[in-house]
Amino acid sequence: MGVIAKAVRAILGAKSTQGMIDMPEKLAQVLGVGYETVTGRQVTTSRAMQMTTVFGCVRVLAESVGMLPCRLVKEEGRKRETASGHRLSRLLSIAPNGYMTAQEFWELLMVCLCLRGNFYAYKVWALGNVVELLPLDPGSVKPKLGDDWTVTYEVTFKDGTTKTLTQDDIWHVRLFTLDGLNGLNPISYARQAIDLGLATEEHGSRLFTNGAVASGVLATDQALSDEAFERLKTQFHGEHMGVANAYKPMILEMGLNWKPISLNAEDSQFLETRKMQRDEICAIFRVPPHLVASLEKATFNNVENLGLSFVNYSLVPYLTRIEHRIRVGLLSEKDQLNHYAKFNAGALLRGDLKGRYESYGKGIQWGSLSPNDCRELEDLNPRDGGDVYLTPLNMTTDPEAANADQATP
Repeated sequence: MGVIAKAVRAILGAKSTQGMIDMPEKLAQVLGVGYETVTGRQVTTSRAMQMTTVFGCVRVLAESVGMLPCRLVKEEGRKRETASGHRLSRLLSIAPNGYMTAQEFWELLMVCLCLRGNFYAYKVWALGNVVELLPLDPGSVKPKLGDDWTVTYEVTFKDGTTKTLTQDDIWHVRLFTLDGLNGLNPISYARQAIDLGLATEEHGSRLFTNGAVASGVLATDQALSDEAFERLKTQFHGEHMGVANAYKPMILEMGLNWKPISLNAEDSQFLETRKMQRDEICAIFRVPPHLVASLEKATFNNVENLGLSFVNYSLVPYLTRIEHRIRVGLLSEKDQLNHYAKFNAGALLRGDLKGRYESYGKGIQWGSLSPNDCRELEDLNPRDGGDVYLTPLNMTTDPEAANADQATP
């Protein structure tokens, strides 16, 4: 038994070598990141995804980020332009490796953050630039912070080999953290709420498995022989259990009467419990309920504001986190000074055609946009003379001089 194992065993009060088998789970409970719930069931990431609300929230977040264009920008003073010639630009906008598109890569990154709290990718370098990003299973990577404040990653590859790598080899994106290194796992910390949601779904499934009828008793004043009891039990389970047998008439003998003894689903607050758990899961992922097909509180007046809230308070924190890690982890120290990555969240705020064109008109009127800027936003080719930025006469410092210039033939 190793020194570390002995120390951990002493901390947790293990009294036998057999207890070391459960050490990872016990240590996880001490740290508050276990998967065990009050019911005794484990809520793993794959089990959590079986809950429709969890699946819907993760899918909304992943696909929303995946559809946003990400570009590498270069700064030169006050001028900014797309750094399309940089090697990293292709990875961010087209393909980060040989088998994934950029959209698939960003979706996978978001799935890992939502379900595991951490995303790792192996960096392939060539001529001082990252030329490929290969995603790693978060469960196969163990980050460690050394006494000298250097970070190392113990990676177990698919062939079973283990290797210790540095930040030069691993790109690590994490959620908010308690120790500065390991991102918090949302599924682990919210396991009780998720387990309750799964339990309500299981209850509903069992309800319909039993024919969607209330439980009850068969009562009679006569005594049943053992043979009659077994025949009645077999017949009742075979002909009146399950959805396929729902609403079949019962044929009762010997004065038997059916007496239901339980409340229906509405009276037992079953539906309300499911609604409450759905809202709690949405709160965990900060996803407006209307995006997972819960339209009870969505109206024509507030659905637009809910969409804006989703972009500003759900997506932007993720996007900012990823952008900063791109600048720090994928660019050289020289390029970090004047290069940065930027997701275009405006793609989710374009609105309807009328609203876009009205905003373009105001932008052109006040000189913040040119006609060609607006055409570029609509994926249209520029036109001759469309790069002029207008300035309202009442907003100039010398409107009389502007009038004189316009009057000059």
